Amino acid sequence: MNYKIAVIKGDGIGPEIVDEAVKVLNKVGEVYGHTFEYTEALAGGAAIDKTGVPLPEETLEVCRKSHALLFGAVGGPKWDSLPSEIRPEKGLLSLRKELNLYTNIRPAIMFDELKDTCPLRPDIVEGGLDVVILRELTGGIYFGKKFTEGDYACDCMEYSKYEIERIAHQAFKIAQTRDKRVTSVDKSNVLETSRLWRKTVEETAKKYPDVKLNHMYVDNAAMQLVTNPKQFDVIVTENMFGDILSDEASMITGSIGMLPSASLGDNNFGMYEPIHGSAPDIAGQGKANPIATIISVSMMLKYTLGLPKEAQSIEDAVKKSLKDGYRTMDIAKKGEKAISTQEMGKIITENIK
Repeated sequence: MNYKIAVIKGDGIGPEIVDEAVKVLNKVGEVYGHTFEYTEALAGGAAIDKTGVPLPEETLEVCRKSHALLFGAVGGPKWDSLPSEIRPEKGLLSLRKELNLYTNIRPAIMFDELKDTCPLRPDIVEGGLDVVILRELTGGIYFGKKFTEGDYACDCMEYSKYEIERIAHQAFKIAQTRDKRVTSVDKSNVLETSRLWRKTVEETAKKYPDVKLNHMYVDNAAMQLVTNPKQFDVIVTENMFGDILSDEASMITGSIGMLPSASLGDNNFGMYEPIHGSAPDIAGQGKANPIATIISVSMMLKYTLGLPKEAQSIEDAVKKSLKDGYRTMDIAKKGEKAISTQEMGKIITENIK
C-alpha cells in the first residue's frame, strides 16, 4: 500500500535527524512491501525565512492531504527577537491547534542497554522503566489569552471540561492495554483549572472501573519521577506540566535524544516528532541522536498506519544497534567512541529485518 507522509524538517538539527528517520522508513517499505510518498513542507524558522510566517497555509494543506506528519524541530537564536506571534514555536503550536492534535503520547522507556547512562541509582531502576506520559496539547497556558503592557505580562491558563474529558479518556484507554494504572497530575491545591481537571478526571474514571486512578500534585510528581519512577504506569496531565515532566522523564531514561512522541486527534492522523528541541549549537555537525525521531516513525506505523509488525521491526533494530555497542555523543560513556548521526541512522537501517 502507498502511504502519503508530510515531512517538516524544520530548523537546527531537524533536517539531519528527519533524513535518517526517512531512510529507516524506506527500508521498512522495502522489507514489508509498502511505499511511502513524501511531501516536504515548511514550518518554524525555515518558513519565516522563506514566507514571513511560521506556518504557511500551504503546509496545512499538505498535512491535511497526508496520512501522517513527520516533524523535526523548530526554533533557534536567529529568530529569538521576533514578536511571539511570528516566532518559530508559534508554527508548531498552530499545527497542533489547526490539526486538532490534542493528545501527546510520550513513552519513557529505559533500554536495558542504556541503564549505565541513567543518572539514578541502579536499585531505583532495577528491571527497567516503562512509563507513558499523556500531555494535553491544545489547551492550557500555551494557548490561553496573553498580553504585555509595559512592565507587566500575563499568560492565562484556560481549560474547559470537554478538553479535559477527551485526554482523560485516552489515558484510561491506554492504561487498559498496560498495567491499568493512571496517575493524574495537577496543582488543585492552588489552581482553579486544576480543580476542574481533577473533578473531570474522577468523573471520567467511573467509565473505566478496571483502571486504578490516583492523583498527584505536579511538584510531588517531579520528585517521585526521580525517587521512585517505577510506581508510574500512565501519567496524564495538562500542557505545561506535561512538557516539563516528560523532559524530566527523558533524562531518567538516559538522554532526551531517545524519547519519541505522537500527537493525535480524533481521527487516525498524527504528528510524530522527537521531544527534544532544534539544538542549533550542534546543527550540521553530525552530533545529534536520531533515535527519538526513528522511534517516532515506529509510533507512526503503530498508531496511524496500523502496521504493528513493521513498528516492532524498528524498535528491534534500535535495540540491536544499542546492544552492539553503537552510541551517539549524548549516550556515549566517558572514553567510549561516539558515532555520527548518519552512522547511527545507517546502522539502524541495516538492522531492519
